[in-house]
Amino acid sequence: MIIDTHAHLNFNAYKEDSNDVIRRSLDNGMQIINVGSQYSTSKRAVEMAQKHEGLYAAVGLHPIHLEAGLVKIKEDPEEIQFKTKEESFDYNKYKELAVLPKVVAIGEVGFDYYWKPKTTGRLIEFKKKQKETFVLQANLARELELPLILHCRMAHQDLINALKEIGGEISGVVHCFTGDWDQAQQYLKLGLHFGFNGLIFKMDSSEVIKKLPIDRILIETDCPYLTPPQELGRNEPLFVKYVLERIAQIKEVEYDGLIETTTQNAKKLFKI
Repeated sequence: MIIDTHAHLNFNAYKEDSNDVIRRSLDNGMQIINVGSQYSTSKRAVEMAQKHEGLYAAVGLHPIHLEAGLVKIKEDPEEIQFKTKEESFDYNKYKELAVLPKVVAIGEVGFDYYWKPKTTGRLIEFKKKQKETFVLQANLARELELPLILHCRMAHQDLINALKEIGGEISGVVHCFTGDWDQAQQYLKLGLHFGFNGLIFKMDSSEVIKKLPIDRILIETDCPYLTPPQELGRNEPLFVKYVLERIAQIKEVEYDGLIETTTQNAKKLFKI
């Protein structure tokens, strides 16, 4: 069994054939964690999980969908069908989703500084809003004893600092990890796992992957994004096999053994 620990089959890219993609994946012995990015896609992830054995959900408000009024963010065509508007995090509303069966994590949540204000004052306010919202979602995860699925783009030190301020060992994964070895060591000390996907074919993560303990590695696609170069077009859970192959090469381990280890890592973290 292979577990894709980060997919977005609840996005617009699969509006015509999500059931086919899910069935194709499950029939090939996979399990999938379908991750929300705002309330609408989180709700849809839960609804989809209820319909399919082997499909699970995570619920959360992604920082790019946070209602800040400070920066114009280009809408993602893969999500727009289910997008309502930028939103403020409603703790009780997300909690109602998070306690439902087959919800295994709070995510994806975190920090994203790719789209940001250009003036210093607005940038400070922008970062403060992201941090406040992240802390609320981390508190929800702790209350419900769920792991966090962490998103971080151009903000690793701020995320690390926020996690340290929260205190204690953190249960969760830094999805689509792009940091360096120094940052990885800081996340390791906090108790976190690391998710790798097709991005490892575009940027060199070999040093980090080679040094990381194998029991902290998770496999993901982030589909419909980050399609491995062996395929064309839209990504899907089955393509996670290429990520496994590449990581097995880097770490000089057997492919089947890596499948077993990463599957057990995911089962333990997400209590599947």
